[in-house]
Amino acid sequence: MTGRGVRDAVDELTRTLGPHTDRDWTGPAGDLAWSCWTTAAHIAHDLLGYATQLTGRPDTGYLPLDLRVHPDATPAQVLVVVAACGGLLAAALDTVPAPTRAWHWGPCDPAGFAAMGIAETLLHTYDITRGLGVTWRPPTAPSAAVLGRLFPDAPAGDPADVLLWMTGRATLGEWPRRTAWTWRAAVD
Repeated sequence: MTGRGVRDAVDELTRTLGPHTDRDWTGPAGDLAWSCWTTAAHIAHDLLGYATQLTGRPDTGYLPLDLRVHPDATPAQVLVVVAACGGLLAAALDTVPAPTRAWHWGPCDPAGFAAMGIAETLLHTYDITRGLGVTWRPPTAPSAAVLGRLFPDAPAGDPADVLLWMTGRATLGEWPRRTAWTWRAAVD
């Protein structure tokens, strides 16, 4: 879980969603209440938030800042904002010392912030593709890495299927869709 992983996830988002920026992004992103546009802006927000947590190193809560994407930004422009924020998180991950800890519901290490950034990017890319009617699944290797870091209790199975199930986006075999879930980013 490094800056390279975040860059790869953002590159995957750009390759997947970039060809569809001429579509209507005002509809819901899959089963989310957010629009596709708002979901993409949310990805950028989280990537920036993780980068600033990691570099600011607060130990009791989130830094008092927020990302505001201009409401008239086109989907293509929002994807550039996502790429910029992903670049900031990747740069932070590449430069902070490994023992760094910052708050995310407890002390979180750089690998945890990387895993969350990758997860947010891949999962919300999935949501947006569903909203746009594009067939896409999260790639296997980063899905497995995210499961290993954030969901130590994940069952065996195809990593993309398990990740979608663990986060309430799909059923898994005979198991019904989850209605509540949380990942574990904090370290002991």
